[in-house]
Amino acid sequence: MCARRFLIAVVIMTLLVVAGAFAIFEWGGRALISQAVPKGHFQSPATARPDYSRAESWVARPGLDNDPSRWTPGGIDTGAGGAVAVFYIHPTTYLTMAAWNAPLEPGGDTEFRTRLFVQSQASAFNGVGEVWAPRYRQAAYGAFLLKSDDAQKALDLAYNDVAVAFDEFVKEAGDRPIILAGHSQGALHLERLLREKVAGKPIAKRIVAAYVVGWPISTTADLGALGLPPCASRDQAGCILSWMTFADPPNPEFIFHEWAKTRGLNGGERRQQETLCVNPISGVQNGAAPPDTNAGTLIPTANLQSATLQQGLVGAHCRNGLLILDGDIPSLPIPPIPGNNYHVYDYALFWGAIRSDAERRLAAWHR
Repeated sequence: MCARRFLIAVVIMTLLVVAGAFAIFEWGGRALISQAVPKGHFQSPATARPDYSRAESWVARPGLDNDPSRWTPGGIDTGAGGAVAVFYIHPTTYLTMAAWNAPLEPGGDTEFRTRLFVQSQASAFNGVGEVWAPRYRQAAYGAFLLKSDDAQKALDLAYNDVAVAFDEFVKEAGDRPIILAGHSQGALHLERLLREKVAGKPIAKRIVAAYVVGWPISTTADLGALGLPPCASRDQAGCILSWMTFADPPNPEFIFHEWAKTRGLNGGERRQQETLCVNPISGVQNGAAPPDTNAGTLIPTANLQSATLQQGLVGAHCRNGLLILDGDIPSLPIPPIPGNNYHVYDYALFWGAIRSDAERRLAAWHR
């Protein structure tokens, strides 16, 4: 995929996230709900669940032609071949109201957007291994706008696809160490995957790290059910990283107002100040890192013909469950979501740091 398509992705991804990233918390109000929620009740999609033994059921996987996860910015090599098996779950890319779940049709806008996310996010891990990224019948972004039986059925169907894909991934990965990663809707499904298929099971010993990004995890009400501890040091393996990126002054009210009303995985209360924040630059829970320690932010060139990795642009520190940016935030094609929320750039701002983090944790896992 050419560099220009990647840069177009930055614009498109921002628009996508504005529409659906945290809509489950109803930040857009009833007007947004009426305009975005699929009409009628949930019906199982006509498209059958993908057969994950077939290459076409994956956006990325070893041996796939034109695999977007193999992209790297100029000067960066793809890396270590098959040392690690990476399972990545993309965020919401289905934007219509035609159905509660996305069909799996070749081509089209949803396919284009999905590949763009895989390219800009999952590529951070190609330095340590090979990426598997399943196509799945993702829940429409309108499913996140309200709590209803229809919405829950849509989310369950999407997760069930992911779970079946994960089983095939585990079979194909052999005995290699594993990295798990997701963003937004993908992170929500990854949280459930950790709870149901990793926690308390032998496979937990093979997890190098789990990057559950752009979705809140309560350290008191959720984390214990996921089977892995938070990453307390930069050289720790078998742990969870999670963050939500904001600039100062942050206003996350639209996220936490409704989330705090829900019960966590252990039945306990959820509070913003107890949300897991692992700094992707320092690799430490509740950590801080100055800009000069950031190994690289993905930035488009002025003529939009290329993307470069620039070091030392932004730092970050954890505060009240949020990752707050420090330094001079670079000019980006589309401004943040209201509330100074840089959700769409959760990976791009720290692409080089995430890449380095994965390398350190793999070394720690081998030790």
